[in-house]
Amino acid sequence: MEQPQEEMSFLAHLEVLRWHIIRAIMVVVGVALLAFFFKSYIFKYIILPHTEGDFPTYKFFCEIGRFFGSETDFCNQKLPLVIQNRTMTGQFSATLWISFWTGIVIGFPYLMYEMWRFISPGLYQQERKMAKGFIGITSVLFFIGVLFGYYIIAPLSIHFFATYSVVGGEQMIKNEIDIGSYIDMLRSSVVSCGLIFELPVVIYFLAKLGIVTPDFMRKYRKHAIIVTLILAAIITPPDVASQVIVSIPILLLYEVSIFVARYVQRKQEKN
Repeated sequence: MEQPQEEMSFLAHLEVLRWHIIRAIMVVVGVALLAFFFKSYIFKYIILPHTEGDFPTYKFFCEIGRFFGSETDFCNQKLPLVIQNRTMTGQFSATLWISFWTGIVIGFPYLMYEMWRFISPGLYQQERKMAKGFIGITSVLFFIGVLFGYYIIAPLSIHFFATYSVVGGEQMIKNEIDIGSYIDMLRSSVVSCGLIFELPVVIYFLAKLGIVTPDFMRKYRKHAIIVTLILAAIITPPDVASQVIVSIPILLLYEVSIFVARYVQRKQEKN
C-alpha cells in the first residue's frame, strides 16, 4: 500500500493551508460579487417570497388544512408584516450580507474540495480515492439541508412570528420588521439546516478515529432524541407541529449515521 506523502514542517503546512484558504476566499468573493450584481433578482425571487401568501409551503399547509375541513392562517393571501429599513446603510448592508452568504452556499462544494486537498496528502492512496465521494456526498447533504431550511424551517418560523400578536382586533400590534432581523432569521434557518445535515459525514470521520461506534450511538439513542427535540425547539417556532416536522429528518439522519458507523467498523475489522 502506498504510504502518505513525505512529512512537511509545521511552517510548510501553514503555507500550504494559507493558499488553500486564499483560493477558497477568492471563490466565495467571486460568487458574492456576482450575487451583488444580481441583487434585485435574489431579493425578489429568493429572499422576499416568504412574506407572500402564495409561497409553496404556505399553499401546501393550506391545502392540508382544507383537506381536514379547516381554514388555517396559511391560506391568507399576504402575511401581516412589513419589511422596513430604518438605517441609512441598512439596505446596502443587507445586500452585502446576502451576497456573502450566497457565496458561501454556492461555493460550498469548492470549499470542501480545498479542505480535501489539504488533508489528502496525509492519507493513503486508497483513502485519497474517496475524494470525489467525499465532496459529492457533503455537497448533496448540505444542499438538501439548505432546501429543507428554505422551504420548511424558514417559512414556518417567519409565518409564526408574522401572524403572532399579543392583542387581536383593531388593537392588533403591527409587525414592521427590520430588514436585518428578517434576513438573520432566513439565513440562520437555511445555513444551520445545511450544517445539521452533515451529521453522517461527521460520524464517518469520528468512527474512523474510533471516537464513535454504532453500539455507542444505539446505547444513547434516547438521549439523542431528547437533544434533537431541544434542537428542533431552538431553530423552529414554539409550536409542536413545527418541532415534529424538524425532528423527523434529524432523527432519520441519526439512524443513517448509525449505519455509517457500522460500515466503518466492519471495514476496519475486515482490514
